[in-house]
Amino acid sequence: MTVMGASQSTRIEDEFQDLADQTGFSLEQIVNLHKRFKQLSENEETISRENLERIPALEDNPIRAQIIEAFFDKRNLRQDAAGSLQEIGFAEFLMVMSHFRPLPPKVMTPEEREHLRRKKLRFLFNMHDTDNDGTITLEEYRKVVEDMLSKSGDMGLQTAEAITDAAMLEVSKINESHMGPDEVYDRITFEHFLEILKSLEIESKMHIRFLNMDTTTIRCGK
Repeated sequence: MTVMGASQSTRIEDEFQDLADQTGFSLEQIVNLHKRFKQLSENEETISRENLERIPALEDNPIRAQIIEAFFDKRNLRQDAAGSLQEIGFAEFLMVMSHFRPLPPKVMTPEEREHLRRKKLRFLFNMHDTDNDGTITLEEYRKVVEDMLSKSGDMGLQTAEAITDAAMLEVSKINESHMGPDEVYDRITFEHFLEILKSLEIESKMHIRFLNMDTTTIRCGK
């Protein structure tokens, strides 16, 4: 029994090391995240949308549905396929969580920083691109902004319209040389998305607390 236990422990350590290499999380962080995953899944090997929907900290989040769906979106799981999964295992869960991982303490080259920035923004773009057609329409973009400002009442809706109109104006400027005089551009591609958010330091700001843990520290929730 001792040999079997040691063998299983070694296998888990090897598996966690592979996940550390893939996601950039430390072994300690992965252990803590695995404990939280088992809590959420009620000790099952996979987790469903229903498991995440029961997280109290997500109840009042205005983009709760988009956050939950992101965990099951194949585009976020490094799969060259569209669509979504009904359940995910710990490896997929960790893959999505890695998008919220803060900058590593090591000094990064400009190329490494840009790669991380594009990865995080691609994740956000996928959350906006709800119909998975590779573009964000004015309606999709406005819906997300309205949801984020929903608690602000009428002022929130007015602000959402102003934000989306400004974004589309920026896109129109980018595409001005390729458009006819009567054309109206109402879609945002990923490259447009990068341009619109070029001043946002997404590398250091994109972290979450909705799993009762802060991804700047990654500690197991109570």
